[in-house]
Amino acid sequence: MNLSEVNWDVNASGSWPLPIKAGAVALICCLVAGALIYYDTLPQLDELNALEKKESDLKVEFEFKQKKAINLQDYIDQLAEIEVSLGEMIKQMPTKAEVANLLIDISQTGLANGLEFKLFQPGQEEHKEFYTELPISIQVIGHYAQLGSFVSGLASLPRVVTVHDVDIKPLEGGKLLMMAVIKTYNEHSTDETAATKIRKVGK
Repeated sequence: MNLSEVNWDVNASGSWPLPIKAGAVALICCLVAGALIYYDTLPQLDELNALEKKESDLKVEFEFKQKKAINLQDYIDQLAEIEVSLGEMIKQMPTKAEVANLLIDISQTGLANGLEFKLFQPGQEEHKEFYTELPISIQVIGHYAQLGSFVSGLASLPRVVTVHDVDIKPLEGGKLLMMAVIKTYNEHSTDETAATKIRKVGK
C-alpha cells in the first residue's frame, strides 16, 4: 500500500484502505475515551476520595461520641461528686461579713502561739472563676515550734485558709523570721451558683 496514493480528504474516508480506516476508528475511540475519563471519570474519582475521607472523619467522630455516651453516667456521677465537694468547700469560705472576723482569728492564732507580728497586711482581692481570693502578707517572729503550731492552727480554722510563699530566716537568740502570704477565700455573690459554672466548664 502506497500512502502517497491515498486521498486524505475526510470526505473521501470511505475509499481509504481497511488498515487506515481501522487506525482512524481506533484513534477516534481513544480520543473519545480520553475525553470521557478527563471530564467525567476523574471528577468522580476526586469526589469519591473526598467522600471516603469524610466517611473516615465521621467514623472517628462517631467513635468519640459513642465513648462519651457510654461513659455519660460516669461523667454525671463524677460531676455530682464534684458539686458535693465544692459545696462543702464553699461552706468553709467566709462571707464578706465574716472576713473581718477571720482576720482577727488569724492574728489571734499567731499571738496565742507566742509569735510577734512584724507585718499583717491584707492585699487586694483577686476575683477568680466563682470565688474571691484575699491574700494577706505576714511577717512573724518566733521559735521553730511556735511557727509550726501557728501554721497548724491556721489549718484548723473553720474557714478555708492556705499558706503560700513561705520564707524563713534565722535571727539572733535562736528565733526565726517567717515571711508568708496567707490566703482566704469567699464565694462570689453572682446570679450563677458555683455548681452551675462547674457544669459549664465540664461541657
